[in-house]
Formats: sequence, structure tokens, C-alpha cells
Amino acid sequence: MTVKTDPILRRWTLDEVRDLYQQPMMDLVFGAASVHREHHDPNEVQMSSLLSIKTGGCPEDCGYCPQAARYHTDIEENALMTVEQVKTAAERAKGLGSSRLCMGAAWRNVRDDEEFEQVLDLVRTVNGLDMEICATLGMLTPNQAERLAAAGLYAYNHNLDSSEEYYKEVISTRGYQDRLDTIGNARQAGLTVCSGGIIGMGESIDDRLKMLLTLASLTPQPESVPINALVAVEGTPLEDQQQVNIFEMVRMIAVTRIVMPNCTVRLSAGRTTMSPEGQAMCFLAGAGSIFAGDKLLTTPNPEAFEDLEMFNALGLRPTAPYAKGKKPSITDDPGAPGEKTRIKWSRPGHKIERNEAKRK
Repeated sequence: MTVKTDPILRRWTLDEVRDLYQQPMMDLVFGAASVHREHHDPNEVQMSSLLSIKTGGCPEDCGYCPQAARYHTDIEENALMTVEQVKTAAERAKGLGSSRLCMGAAWRNVRDDEEFEQVLDLVRTVNGLDMEICATLGMLTPNQAERLAAAGLYAYNHNLDSSEEYYKEVISTRGYQDRLDTIGNARQAGLTVCSGGIIGMGESIDDRLKMLLTLASLTPQPESVPINALVAVEGTPLEDQQQVNIFEMVRMIAVTRIVMPNCTVRLSAGRTTMSPEGQAMCFLAGAGSIFAGDKLLTTPNPEAFEDLEMFNALGLRPTAPYAKGKKPSITDDPGAPGEKTRIKWSRPGHKIERNEAKRK
């Protein structure tokens, strides 16, 4: 298939994207690399760090997640980190080459409480270090998004995880539309959007492609699209899933690059099983970011010095902060609404057999 990158982004069909995915690998990677070079510097890759600011105890039943309170995993729960703890972690990450810090909290949704006030202080602190600051805190109201933006947040992450159809086979405690609504709330507040998914949960190729089509249909498209390979954690319902192979990751990254040419494709979870050569193929196919550091929230990740060695071997440069967007100014906090906004986030209510089997 000939890849066209017109100034007006095309609307892809499932058949077209399936044809892309099924191309011979060399043709697909060549096409993706051509699109990547048209829109991005192929020798720059952003190093980002992911920090779990509140670990464990999540009430959700996501089948892949060791932080769900209902599963028997070895995750040690931690209270919300202090400003000094986060500042120290951010400065260390910056010293190792990261230009972006993503803070994650194991919450179903943000609440208008003292912990959220503390998160706003964390955002202001990291903004002052001249790092891009991203947060993934669960579902978000319009007012909460506005307050995060006023605190200097650069991006909000809220992954779709999979297609709308397969999502119901992995998670029963929240609805797919809530994900889209949260993304819309972040976008309306002026935040950049980071949203992607996980492959290797037992979904079909079409499920993966439908997820990409949903993201590509957003206006505007997400600035960041993380592609994660499932890290199967003992004690979770998906503990027996086989690791996806490197060629599946390369194909997924390549298709993402072609259908969303302006986004940063983030090579995320699953890198511990990838060789430097495999990761180099991902960069060639359009990946423009990695998460550096020894952990991704709670799952293992290559050491930062290993990544720097790989960058040196490949002649890659870490991307500077705000290379693709303006640094947000810290503005007056609009404050929580007089009467707390109560959005009734959905609880679909169906049962997922393998999730129930792992419940404490």
C-alpha cells in the first residue's frame, strides 16, 4: 500500500489499517520510517521517567494490573509521596537525561480532597525544574483538569488499553466512554493528551487496530501514544499470557506512526525482554520516546545507564524538554467548585470470570 501523508490527516478504515499491518515487514517499516522522517527528527528519542507517587490499593479490577487491591500480588502499598520525595526523584531523572516526568497514582478517579491539593503542589514543583510534567491519576472532571493545567501540567495520560469490544473482557469496573470523556476534559483544559494501549492481553489484531482507529479519530489526535507490551505479573488474571514478540511490537509501532504521523509514539512497557537490536527496529519504525529508569510504576524496566549506552551505540540524542510544545505557565488556581462536582462514572457491572477467580 502506498502511504500518503497529506497535510489534512486522512481517515483510515479498519480494512485499510489491516492491510497496512499485514504488509511484508520490510515494506511496513520502510513506509513508517518515511513518515517518521517527514514529521520528526529520526535521531532524537525522548527519555521520560515514570514515577509512582501513590502505589497500590486501587479499587479497579483491571486484569493486567498488580496495583489492584483485589489481587494477590507482591506490590507494597505506599502513601502519596511528598514534594521533597518527588523533587529528588525528578532531579535524579533529569540528571540521567529525562526531559519528561510522568507521575502516576493508583486511583480510580481524582477526588477534590487534600491529596489532590498535594498533587497540584507536586506539579508546580516539577514544572519549576523545566521538565515536561505528565500525570496519570484516573478519571478527571473538567474542573480538575483546569486546576492541573493552572498548576503547570503539560500532559495528561489516560490509556484506552484496547478496543472498546475487548476492553469489556479485561475491565468491568469502569466504562470505555469514561476514558474518552476524561481525554476530552483534559483536552478542553488545554492539556496535551497521552493515550495508547497494551498489546498481549489476549486480544485480536483487529482489537489492536480498532484502538488505534479510535485514537486517530480524535480531533486533534493525541500528542503522545504509548504502546505497551503486557508484563504478565503473578497474581493478576493475565499472569499466564505469553509475552508478545518483538515483531508484533514493531508492526504496532509502525502502524501507529503511519495513521498518527504527528504524535510521539512511546515505546513503553515490555522493554526488558527486548534486545538493543529489537529496540532499534522500533525506533526505525517510528518510536520517538522511551521510559528510562528501573521501574515503570511497579514493573521492571532497563536501567538508565543501559539506555544511555544504547543511545550512544545508535547515535541517538535525547530530546530536549518542550521540543514539541510550549512550557505551561503556572497561573491562578481556579479552585474547587463551591459544591463538589459529582460525575457518576460508570460501573458496567458485568463479571469477568478470570478476574473473579483471582479475587482475594
